[in-house]
This record gives sequence, C-alpha cells and structure tokens, in this order.
Amino acid sequence: MRAKIGKPCRNQLPRRTWLSRRTWLSCLVAPLALAATAAAGADLPPVPVMVQQPLPSAWQFQLTGYGWATAINGQVGVRNLPPVNVNVTFADILQNLNGAVMGSFLAKKDDWLILTDLVWAALSDDATVRLPGTRHPTLAAISPGTKVDFKLRQLIGSALVGYRLPFGTPDLDIYATAGVRYQRLTAELDVFPGLIPVGLSRRSIEQWVDPTVGVSMTWRINDRWFVNALADVGGFGVGSRFTTQGFASVGYRWSESLSTALGYRAIYTDYRNDGFTYRATEHGVFSSIAYHF
Repeated sequence: MRAKIGKPCRNQLPRRTWLSRRTWLSCLVAPLALAATAAAGADLPPVPVMVQQPLPSAWQFQLTGYGWATAINGQVGVRNLPPVNVNVTFADILQNLNGAVMGSFLAKKDDWLILTDLVWAALSDDATVRLPGTRHPTLAAISPGTKVDFKLRQLIGSALVGYRLPFGTPDLDIYATAGVRYQRLTAELDVFPGLIPVGLSRRSIEQWVDPTVGVSMTWRINDRWFVNALADVGGFGVGSRFTTQGFASVGYRWSESLSTALGYRAIYTDYRNDGFTYRATEHGVFSSIAYHF
C-alpha cells in the first residue's frame, strides 16, 4: 500500500527549522528598524550648542581718606610787588592750621579707571608790627603797633580718566591718564592800627583750571602688599604756565574691604596773572586708609 505524499503541515516541521527562520527574520527586520529610526532622526532639527558667554566684570570702587604733611617752598607775589621767598615747614602749617579735608574716590571697570581727588585747607596767622625804636616799654605803651591778621584757604580738586595700556602684566596695571586740576586761593588780610580805631580789610581770590596728562600704575606684589604711583604734567598756558604732580605709596591690604598706605606726594604750580605770582611746590609725606567695595 503506497503512502500518501503531500506538503507537511506547520506542526510537523522540526523545531530546529522554526528557530532558524525566526533568527533570519530578526536579522532582516533589525537593520530595517535601525534605518527607519535614523531616517526619522534625520528629519529632526539639530540641537543647539549652548556656548557660555563670559560675565562682564563689575565696577570696583575705592573711597580713601588721607592726611598730607604738607610743606610749601617757592615764591609768592601780590599786586606787582617783587615775589618773596616762601619756605613753610609742616610744623609751621600745623601750628596755624584751622582745618583740612583730604580724600579721593576711585572707580575701575575692565580697562578703564576714573579718579577724583580733593584737598582743602584753611590757615591763619597774626602778628603785631611796631615802628622802629618802640621796643622801650614806655614807647610800646604809647604806640601799641599795628595788628595784622592773615587768613588763607586753598582748594585743589582733580579729576582724571585712565585707560590700561596693553604692555602690563597680570600683577602690574599701567594706565595712560588725562584730566583737569582746579586750584583756588582765597587770601584775607585785616589790618588794625593801634592808635586808630578803624580797621582795613582786603580779600583776594585767584582760581584756575589746568588740563593734565600723565600715567598711573598699580603693582600687586602679592595678595597683601601693593605699590601705587601717579605722575602728570599740565597747564600749558591754559590756566597756569606749568604744573606737575607726582606721588608714590606702599600699601597693605588688611582684608577685602580695608587697606592702608604710606607715601610721598608733591605738586608744583607756576601761575601768574595780573600782578599775582604763585610759583611753589607743596610736598610731604601722606598716610591713607581706604575702603574697597
């Protein structure tokens, strides 16, 4: 009897054959799925790359109060009289000092610098002028002499803008500066003759503004110690004939907000106008305390 031949049914296939077919199907379907995913991803917009911009530097401020042990050397002349030599020490000034205010304000940002400075002082003195031959007590009682009161007020105000030059180092900042310096002298003279009950009073004011150019430097020796220096020239006939200034100091940073310094400062001015002459140098040691914020 011949057996009946036909296609095997699915359940009659060997298990090994079905596993092989599933493996083939997986190998065929997986690349197609990856290709479809890549194609879908290609249609999406690109993710933007976030680049962090450097934050702009903040303003740095410094408020300074200082004392300047000033001496004056030079020549002063009034009303076409020949100039007289003036050599006044700090001890003389301190003895006749009525008051003084000195301070500065500094602002820095990036490569820019702004500096303002103020010096105000008031001096006074008096003397009794007697005629020759009145030293005898009897003559002195009859002729008491002439009493002279003298008062002087001086104001020096400066302002400048500086830009940092490119050849400094991380610890050394050098700025080219340009600014103005204002000076005002007020003199009062009161005369009281001893035998005449009438007083004479005279008041004179001289003021001028000078353009200035110069250089400023800050050297940070380490985290605590630093050196500051400044020099300028000006006048050029605009206000005075010529003026120049220089100072240098060594300082110590006690904290982030407090520092002190000790240095030397000098200002020379050659001013002449309508019979008034002021050719003098103010110079001396100064000490300062500064608040940083």
